[in-house]
Amino acid sequence: MSVPPAATLQLSTLAGCGLAIAGYPRFRYDARGGGGSAQLGQPSGEGRRPLRFQPDGLRIPLLDWRSTRVLGLPLPPGLSISIEPEQLEGVLDPATGSLALTFRARFFFRVGSLYCAPPLLVATELVTDEVTSRRHHLSGERPDADGAALLVGVASIQPSGEPWLDRFLGLPDEALALLRCRFTPEPGAGFPWEPPAGRSAPGQSAPA
Repeated sequence: MSVPPAATLQLSTLAGCGLAIAGYPRFRYDARGGGGSAQLGQPSGEGRRPLRFQPDGLRIPLLDWRSTRVLGLPLPPGLSISIEPEQLEGVLDPATGSLALTFRARFFFRVGSLYCAPPLLVATELVTDEVTSRRHHLSGERPDADGAALLVGVASIQPSGEPWLDRFLGLPDEALALLRCRFTPEPGAGFPWEPPAGRSAPGQSAPA
């Protein structure tokens, strides 16, 4: 099937995401309700397609007591982490579903309305394949027939400049990110997870 020179790919974030900083236990994060749209460029000679999300069009739900648990317990009320994306772009191989996305964002730790720590800059490559680091060894998952995927990445986190926060987190160190999400192509895009004729993709209406 021929692939059109331009297409849109919708990203929807799901439950089952995760975040781990330094040696702390992994946060379990329900990111339902987030996402954004990417524009795909023309295929290269190898068939891979660049894709780019507009950072101001990305929505990442707040990590707080409603969405996030550590060791089975919710985050303490008043403590939250907000994520302000600055970059999300990379390459998609439509033939295999392999993705590699450069992600850069600022993470803000807040205690109610009283205190906001200096932002932590997080930059990593989120992939559907394997990542290995000093602390972590994990594999992502390429989109299935419904477009559901797992992207994983490890970032080196430098000190924030706030002494107590840097001591508390043990910075500099690593952070692990797990993003469970669903990719929904526009009709006719020709990706492996595109639904057959007569069946709608997740988030799309079925043909009349």
